[in-house]
Amino acid sequence: MPQIDATADPEGFWQQMADALQSDPDITGQLSGFIGLIHPKGAIGDTILLEVPDELAREMIEHRARNAMMRALTTVQPDGPAITSFAVVVNSSLREMVSKQTPQKPSTRQPSLHALDIDPHAPAPSSTTDAAAAPQPGAAAASVTGLITADMPGAEASGTSATQPSATTSPAAPIRPSVPTVQATAPKPTAGGNGNRLNPKYTFDSFVIGASNRFAHAAAFAVAETPAKAYNPLFIYGESGLGKTHLLHAIGHYAISLFPDIRVLYVSSEEFTNDFINSIQRNEAAEFQSRYRDIDVLLIDDIQFLQGKDSTQEAFFHTFNNLHDHNKQLVITSDLPPKQLTGFQERMTSRFEWGLTTDVQAPDLETRIAILRRKAESEQMEVPGDILELIASKVSSNIRELEGTLLRVIAYASIEQKPIDFPLAQTALKDMITLADDNLVDPDTIIQTTATYFSLSVNDIVGTSRSQQIALARQIAMYICRELTSLSLPKIGQIFGNRDHTTVMYANNKISRLMQEKRNIYTQVTDISTAVKQAHR
Repeated sequence: MPQIDATADPEGFWQQMADALQSDPDITGQLSGFIGLIHPKGAIGDTILLEVPDELAREMIEHRARNAMMRALTTVQPDGPAITSFAVVVNSSLREMVSKQTPQKPSTRQPSLHALDIDPHAPAPSSTTDAAAAPQPGAAAASVTGLITADMPGAEASGTSATQPSATTSPAAPIRPSVPTVQATAPKPTAGGNGNRLNPKYTFDSFVIGASNRFAHAAAFAVAETPAKAYNPLFIYGESGLGKTHLLHAIGHYAISLFPDIRVLYVSSEEFTNDFINSIQRNEAAEFQSRYRDIDVLLIDDIQFLQGKDSTQEAFFHTFNNLHDHNKQLVITSDLPPKQLTGFQERMTSRFEWGLTTDVQAPDLETRIAILRRKAESEQMEVPGDILELIASKVSSNIRELEGTLLRVIAYASIEQKPIDFPLAQTALKDMITLADDNLVDPDTIIQTTATYFSLSVNDIVGTSRSQQIALARQIAMYICRELTSLSLPKIGQIFGNRDHTTVMYANNKISRLMQEKRNIYTQVTDISTAVKQAHR
């Protein structure tokens, strides 16, 4: 078997994986169809990045096909860095290709836009998967991989043509050609964690405990040990990037390790909203209720994004009551305590306080150093202690930016092909050290500065153009917003023309990778970041 570099040739690397999956006994005909939807995009570190057209495909691959995928990884002999894991992201532009190949039936039911919390002038939620657009048997996976838009997650800013290859229906290739006809809804969580949407990296073992989060950690641990008996609900609040989501996932993982038959579901408020909207559009209210009520632990993230969504709040209100009445555990996170949440009915916020409310705060110096040390270990990099202390002393707003600063130093060392030492870190950080209070950095300033730097307009940055130059500038602006503000992924997406949070996540990962590979990208990001900070002063 020839050696393949996943970074240089992701298609070749994935083809070898696909060949191995053809003979895997765990790959059923249905799973084979979902695997046929995969489009490889490249590698980030030891992880190959794979794209699929919708959330259902992601769920099926990440959970039902995970073991087979991991086995397939071991069969590929990489010519470059070793690839030991995979990540699946949704690129909804791929769904457009599937939709074009499938005749769509006209809807017989037109629900009220108000009842669904839909803005008629806003784009449809990207995680919505139209049942009519479900892939049909015989649709070629190659036709899916042909459509890449420069603005969607997984899109390169390369002006890739959006031409549609012809479909292939040959039965000779069992993995690539066929995809199943299935109902496009999120899978129900099952015993043992299958379909629970938990991130395997977020566990109690990987959570760094300090004075700023010790009580929240203890409460989360108690809930995982004795669901619905310690604190119900557990409400964790704090600013973005301080570990709330990590604790949610850790609760789920630990509960499953203690009680293998327990049914756990993690969901963001955005995903809950989209699932609710989809259930109304498809007249599947019973399925929606079953999905969110036939569980033992519900972990819901960023509840503040249900603000003003009266119909979705009503659905969550009844879900909350049903779970609580049946002695099921709820864990909720927010950027604000219940009493400070606006746009919620009092009956809802009062229920948030039925159990225990606790917060997470910005980590102290010692905890920040410990977080950086853990991050360096996860990146398999040896970073001297004085450099960790330098970064920790300069960045104090949130963990995400703390880790981002460390990655900047690592990227700079990679570009310069030099060992990480104190002089190099000082050089790398001279344009990176953030202001005393990054929460005050205005995202509009970032967008304006980026537009000026690339001789574009603000409308270009937040608009729909998919040209190579504009798409790259937009992704850089998203990356800088992620680093210099405490805004969440959904909020950044909203600022950039109501884009989905997966678009922001992809932009962040892509620019982070390009900064390590291309000196000009590193320089552009550094120049714009410096200009933003100077404008802020």
